[in-house]
Amino acid sequence: MDSVSIRAEPFDPNREVDLLRGSDPSTGAVVTFIGLMRDINEGDRVERLYLEHYPGMTERALQEIVDEANSRWDIQDCRVVHRVGTLLPTDPIVLVAVASRHRKEAFRACEFIIDYLKTKAPFWKKETTAEGERWVDARESDDTATLAWEKSDA
Repeated sequence: MDSVSIRAEPFDPNREVDLLRGSDPSTGAVVTFIGLMRDINEGDRVERLYLEHYPGMTERALQEIVDEANSRWDIQDCRVVHRVGTLLPTDPIVLVAVASRHRKEAFRACEFIIDYLKTKAPFWKKETTAEGERWVDARESDDTATLAWEKSDA
């Protein structure tokens, strides 16, 4: 199973986690993060979100993030699934799932992956609101989270 998947079609987070878990009896923890499309941003109602990416480049960037997590923590497997195209409120946008023998490793790796994904993966978001379309800028809090990992050994 590939550890990174970019898809235009909807995905089932539970199915993806089941595929990750497999039947390895040494797995003691699976930690997941599921990012959902919200219907509000910056105080405005959001009707839909359009996500663009560079095919090939995006997958490589995500794989580099997963590889970095593997080098920092003792994890068994990881799965990152990210949507592109048009999404509606409540649609899953991203899944990060990490399997390991122990929970601490899985929690840290999952948090690291989503923090880095938010700032290092080449995705562009355009929201549609009642006032029209607008591109979404990166959040300062995401940059701060990534910077904290760069200063940390764990």
